Amino acid sequence: MHNLQIRSKIRTLARKVETAVAAKDAKSAKTFLNEAFAAWDKAAKTGIVHWRAASRKKSRLSSRVDGLAAAAKA
Repeated sequence: MHNLQIRSKIRTLARKVETAVAAKDAKSAKTFLNEAFAAWDKAAKTGIVHWRAASRKKSRLSSRVDGLAAAAKA
């Protein structure tokens, strides 16, 4: 049950990042990205998710937020 709660929290944070990116809100996206990174790292450290899966998910979220920032500058 504990693992499900943590996985749910991670998915919720990832959705918040995606929603902020879709709304083109860079500040919120960065804030939620930091929270999501911490959650992914903690879940990987405790063995709830594989560390490579956590790294892959973090990379994909980060690239979306970076793309938003690049689009804002252009």
